[in-house]
Amino acid sequence: MIKQTQTLFSSYLFGIKDSDNGNSYSTILALFFPELITAFVLMINILDAKFIAQLNSTSLYTALGVTYTLLHTVTKIAEGLSVGAVIMCGHYNGADDKKNVGNSLSAALWVSMMVGGLIALGLFFGAHAIFRWYQVPDRLVLIGTSYLKVRCLSIFCMFISYGIVGFLRGVKNTRVPMNLFLGGAALFVILDYLLIFGKCGFPPLGIMGSAWAAVIQYGVICISGLIYLFISRYHTLYEVPFLNRHVITLMGKIFVVSVPVMIDKATLAIAKMWLCSLINPLGKVAMGTFHVIKDMEQFAFAPAVAFAQVVTLLVSNDYGSKNWLGIKSTIKKVLFLSSVMVLTILCLFSLMPQVVIGLFDSKQVFTDFAATAFPIISVLVFFDILQLILAAALRGASNVRVVMWVRLISLLAFFMPVSYLLSMLPLENTLIKFILVYSSFYIGNGLMGIIYLMRFRSEDWKKLSWR
Repeated sequence: MIKQTQTLFSSYLFGIKDSDNGNSYSTILALFFPELITAFVLMINILDAKFIAQLNSTSLYTALGVTYTLLHTVTKIAEGLSVGAVIMCGHYNGADDKKNVGNSLSAALWVSMMVGGLIALGLFFGAHAIFRWYQVPDRLVLIGTSYLKVRCLSIFCMFISYGIVGFLRGVKNTRVPMNLFLGGAALFVILDYLLIFGKCGFPPLGIMGSAWAAVIQYGVICISGLIYLFISRYHTLYEVPFLNRHVITLMGKIFVVSVPVMIDKATLAIAKMWLCSLINPLGKVAMGTFHVIKDMEQFAFAPAVAFAQVVTLLVSNDYGSKNWLGIKSTIKKVLFLSSVMVLTILCLFSLMPQVVIGLFDSKQVFTDFAATAFPIISVLVFFDILQLILAAALRGASNVRVVMWVRLISLLAFFMPVSYLLSMLPLENTLIKFILVYSSFYIGNGLMGIIYLMRFRSEDWKKLSWR
C-alpha cells in the first residue's frame, strides 16, 4: 500500500512537470481565466444574499438560502446537459467533423428547451410541497414558494443558455460564454439592488425583486446567445440546421451522454439538500451557519469549478484524437493548479472568518458559531477538489456512467446513512454535531476521488460509451 502511494505520488509529480505531453500551463490558463470569471459571475447569489441580509431579517436570508440549495440542484442538471454538448461537440471538433458539430448544436438546443420546460413546470406546481419537505417554519414556506414560482421563468431560459454555452466550450471558445454571463450578471446586480430596495422609482419588492431580476438576467443571456450563434461564423462554418434526422439522432445521443451527467451532478446537489434538511432541525443558528459556510466555500471553490470546465473540454478534444498520454498529463496539471488556488483562498478565509461571516450576519446571530466551524470543515475540502477534477476529466473521456454510478452509490450507501446517524447522536453540543454532519459530505467525496483514481489507472476509461 505504501509503495503504491509512493508510485502514485511520483507519477503525479512527473505529470505536473511534463512539458512533452498534454496541454501546456499557458494553454490551460488561457482557457481557465475566462472560465474563472464566468464561475465568479455565476456566484452573484452571494451578492444577492448580501442584499437580502441588509433587510435585517434572518427569516428572509434563510428562505433565500434554502431556495438556492434547490436551485443549485436544478443548475447542476442544466450543467449536465451543457457538459453533454461539450463532450459531443468536443469529440467531433477533435475529429474535425464540422457537419456533426453543427448538428450537435441544434440537438443540444432542442434537448435543453424540452428538459428545461418540463423542470420549470414541475417546480412551479410542486413548490409548496418542496418547502414542506425542507421542514422549515410556515412563514418560510410561504416566502420560498412565492419566490420559487417566479424563478421558474428564469430556469427555462437558463437551460437554453447552458445548451449554447456547451457548444461554445466544445469548440474551445470560453470567451463568449464569459461575456454572456458577465453581461447578464451586471444586469442582475443592478436590477437586484433596484428591485429589492425600491430605488430609482421602482417599488421595494424585497426578496421577490431578486426573483424578477433573475428572470430578466437569464432572458437576456438566452436571447443574446441565440443572436450571437446565428450571426457569427459558427452558423456558416458548421452549417447549423434547424431540425433534420441527423439532429434527431444526435438528440438521442446527447440524452445518452447527458442523463448520467445530469444525475451525477444533481446527486451532489441533492446531497447538499439532504444536508440542509438534517441541519435545519438544529435551529436558526445552525441553519444560518450552513448557508454562510456554503457560500464561502462556493466562492473559494470557483477556481476548481473553472478548471473542471477546462479539463472536460481539453480531454474531450484530446479523446477525439486519442492522445492518451496527453490526457493524463493535462489532468495532473489541472489538479495541481486548482488545489493551490482553492486552498489558498480557504486559508485566507480561515484567518479572518468572523470578518467574512459578519458581512452576511448584521445581527451577529450565528457569526461566532460559523467562525468556529468553518476552519475545521475547510480542512476536508481537498477531497472535493480531487473528485471534482477527476469526475470532469472522466466525463470528457465519455465515462459518464462511471461518474454517475460512483456518485449515486456514495450518496446512497455512505453519505445519507452516515450523515443521518450522526444527526441522531444524542449530543448536547450543537456545534460538534453540526461539524460532524457537515464533514460527512466531504468524507464521501474523498471516497469518490479514490475510485476515480483507480479508474484512470486501468485501461477501461479509454472505451467510448456513446457510439
